[in-house]
This record gives sequence, structure tokens and C-alpha cells, in this order.
Amino acid sequence: MGYVLRVRLASFFAGAATASFVGLYSLYKDYKVAHESISQQVVKGLYETLDARISALENLKQSEVPQPAEATE
Repeated sequence: MGYVLRVRLASFFAGAATASFVGLYSLYKDYKVAHESISQQVVKGLYETLDARISALENLKQSEVPQPAEATE
């Protein structure tokens, strides 16, 4: 009876270890996907605001450029 109990316990722990590994791997992949998604959203928002700021500065620069004076003869 002792041998059968040891085989069953070994099988149980091998199965539990395999299930734990698969579960942790699944959680890790889910974490990586969520992290990548949030990172893309942040970068996209950052570039949108940066593009808006650059456009505003370019418009400001264009409006402040003095018109060249015509040469008087």
C-alpha cells in the first residue's frame, strides 16, 4: 500500500506542478499583452499631444515672421 500511495502522491504533485506552470505562464502572457496595450495607448497619447504642440509652435512661428520690406529705389 505504501508504494501505491507514493506513486499517487508523486502523480498528484507532478500534475499540480504542471498545472501551476501552465497557469503562471498564462498569467505572464496576459500581463505582457496588457502592458503592451497600455504602453501603446500612452505613447499614442503622448505623440498626439506632442504633434499638437509642434503644430501650434509652427503656426505661431509663421504668424510672427515679418514680411520682407520692399526695396526702395
